[in-house]
Amino acid sequence: MMAGKKKKQGSGAPGRIVISKNGPYLVSGALPLDKAIIETDREGMPNRWGKGGKYPRQEKYALCRCGNSTNKPFCTGAHAEKGFDGTETASRKKYLEQMEGQHGPVIDLTDAVGFCAIARYCERAGSAWRLAGQKDKKSVKLAIREACDCPSGRLVAWDRKTGKPIERKLKPSLSLVEDPSEGASGPIWVKGGVPVQSSDGTVYEVRNRVTLCRCGKSLNKPFCDGTHLTVEFNDGDKRLKK
Repeated sequence: MMAGKKKKQGSGAPGRIVISKNGPYLVSGALPLDKAIIETDREGMPNRWGKGGKYPRQEKYALCRCGNSTNKPFCTGAHAEKGFDGTETASRKKYLEQMEGQHGPVIDLTDAVGFCAIARYCERAGSAWRLAGQKDKKSVKLAIREACDCPSGRLVAWDRKTGKPIERKLKPSLSLVEDPSEGASGPIWVKGGVPVQSSDGTVYEVRNRVTLCRCGKSLNKPFCDGTHLTVEFNDGDKRLKK
């Protein structure tokens, strides 16, 4: 992979997300919105993405970014009442400028740890990194699955023969992540190459998988850094442990 070029993603995305200064995410283009559930196996390890219901389709809507809305996931203006500081601190560097690479017999694995949203899909069967270093079909297949299950796009598997990323074809859409086993509501999972525009007008690198903070506490705004787990952010989903 690492000698190849990353495939351009999302150039045909029908909508976009604009980050308002110290305010909500302004979504346009009738992007579908639903919930995605982190489901676990008997050992408590995330092993699949479950469906958690869809919201009515809207041409435009504003999603809470401060975590204080009384009508989550939508904005109610609480950011102004609470004096929310939504300053964007994330690097503007592209994925390939932030990642570290690992060569394997069949696939390569790249890891941009700064994007981690702590979804934990990479931890199964000894970790995606260990699996990517194997050459048997079962291990390689699971390593690819773990990389593709990473909602933030921190991990990307690459075909060593073609040098191209191995990505699921995701429909441009947004999912609100729920993590019942950890008792927390997670980030906004942006899928399918939807452009995300900074409050200063800059468009972040368009990627197939991105996770945006919605608890308001990330130190890597606008991206999720897993702080929702520490603060036990709860958007009121009934699946979460009390």
